[in-house]
Amino acid sequence: MNDPNAAAHGNSATTFSSRPNSPLPSLIAVIPGLVLLFAIGYAGKWIEGAIKQYGVAHKIALPNIEYVLWAILIGVVIGNTLGVMRWFRVFAPGIETYEFWLKLGIVLLGVRFLLRDVAKLGGLSLGLVAIEILLSIAMMILIGRFFKLTPKLTALLAVGSSVCGVSAIIATQGAIDADERETSYAIAAILALGAISLFTYPLISRQLGMTDQAYGLWAGLSVDNTAEATAAGALRSEASKRIAVLTKTTRNAMIGFVVLGAALYFASRGGHRVEGSKVLFVWRAFPKFVLGFLLFSAAASLTGGWTIFEASQVKSLENLSRWAFLLTFAGVGLRTNFRELGHQGWRPLIVGALGEIFIAALTLGLVMAADAWFGLTFAV
Repeated sequence: MNDPNAAAHGNSATTFSSRPNSPLPSLIAVIPGLVLLFAIGYAGKWIEGAIKQYGVAHKIALPNIEYVLWAILIGVVIGNTLGVMRWFRVFAPGIETYEFWLKLGIVLLGVRFLLRDVAKLGGLSLGLVAIEILLSIAMMILIGRFFKLTPKLTALLAVGSSVCGVSAIIATQGAIDADERETSYAIAAILALGAISLFTYPLISRQLGMTDQAYGLWAGLSVDNTAEATAAGALRSEASKRIAVLTKTTRNAMIGFVVLGAALYFASRGGHRVEGSKVLFVWRAFPKFVLGFLLFSAAASLTGGWTIFEASQVKSLENLSRWAFLLTFAGVGLRTNFRELGHQGWRPLIVGALGEIFIAALTLGLVMAADAWFGLTFAV
């Protein structure tokens, strides 16, 4: 953000500030999209159950395809066919709430983690996250320069692929004054590549014989968006989903520092000076739902006379988180727009794809090494 007084001083300045949030859409506007999210998510659960019942009734060994994938596939089909119709816009406000349900699901899932589990897995994943972020950003910058992308588009792809996808891209756009078109390029590439990971990660993990714990750690470390990372973990098992969520949450917590680094870099390149509190900047970029997750985890960890949640309540809260994720996964499918990606050109997609392959291979090696050396066994 430019200082209006900069010209008078003969120098420009970059000030850290947060953009005002747009007002929430009215309840009436949200209802159609919410109904659509629920219908798609529930259809996914129904298809999963129907296939299981058919296999049992006819004594056929059918593949167990989780409702997560069905919900995403239904959403993709609807979003890329009916989604182009003008009348479909009535569902848009409700569909946009899928990120709220994602964050709510993660917060409620905190009751399944005792603080000792968070400390154990969080400590390991924090070290792996630091390695992943540094090497991923470096590699993405090299690839972006090779394909002659603009520095800011390269930065958006680097931050989005290394930290937390679309959220990181949007936060970085404001910090480095990136062009709206460059932002849309980066978002389209990240969303498309995240959708592809849902089909490839479970297959690769089974071919390599990865445990649920190792797979969840890998998904949380390498899949960009939180929604896709959660879905990728859920496609394997509940344990994988929980570990993917915790690892991805650890990764998300780094967003403020990474965006701050990008802002400082581009400010120095343009001869700007940086104003404002860097600590406040990091706090504004920090995902607040992480604190909610830790709060619920702390509450679930209390024992004796300090117990807050009984076993039945923990089960109910975990069940509520599943329903929240149900809406989330439907939203992931509806938001995956392949038509938009085709309009963006091939170079950002190629750069993103090469970077994603590098990140996937890097984190896979890190996780398998950690599993071999330490043994990834977490009570989640």
